[in-house]
Amino acid sequence: MSAVLLYSCAYTPQDGVPKPLLPPIAPEHVGRKCLVLDLDETLVHSSFKAVQQADFIVPVEIEYHWHHFHVLKRPGVDNFLKQMGEIYEVVIFTASLSKYADPVLDKLDIHRVVAHRLFRESCFNHKGNYVKDLSQLGRPIADTIILDNSPASYIFHPNNAVPVSSWFNDPHDAELTDLIPFLADLTAVPDVRGILDGVR
Repeated sequence: MSAVLLYSCAYTPQDGVPKPLLPPIAPEHVGRKCLVLDLDETLVHSSFKAVQQADFIVPVEIEYHWHHFHVLKRPGVDNFLKQMGEIYEVVIFTASLSKYADPVLDKLDIHRVVAHRLFRESCFNHKGNYVKDLSQLGRPIADTIILDNSPASYIFHPNNAVPVSSWFNDPHDAELTDLIPFLADLTAVPDVRGILDGVR
């Protein structure tokens, strides 16, 4: 995948006024907290190489050549997304390029619960890492949670993070399913940082 570094318009606005990465909250999500989910190795694993029993295959054009990504869904991801979509404003925030992540999400989000999609151009490049700066979303930081397998992604907001292990192909993994009751409980707390501060 191309390593071109793109910076979010939130950091280089045309008129000098910072613009949130997300639009105003939709009426159906008013009163909900914002759950930011990583994609690769958190919800799915993708490979250039053919994978036995891939859940789906996504063709992507990269530098004038077509590549086929073989995508495996993490166990429990369908139910996880469905349940999270009923209680959160769900945002997918990935450091991947949209040309890959968009078609993956088209196939992954079978219940159509993902409210917003953010890609590499919305990340902040910090010391060679793609950081997901939650303060740029336009949502109250006390009501924002990020679920990500890479601690570097949430280095600016560690107290908003629910760490998750990297997933590649373990069919017995139950981490997403196990997190559902914990994340459901977080919807009722006044400031998620007070709870997540001790999670790591």
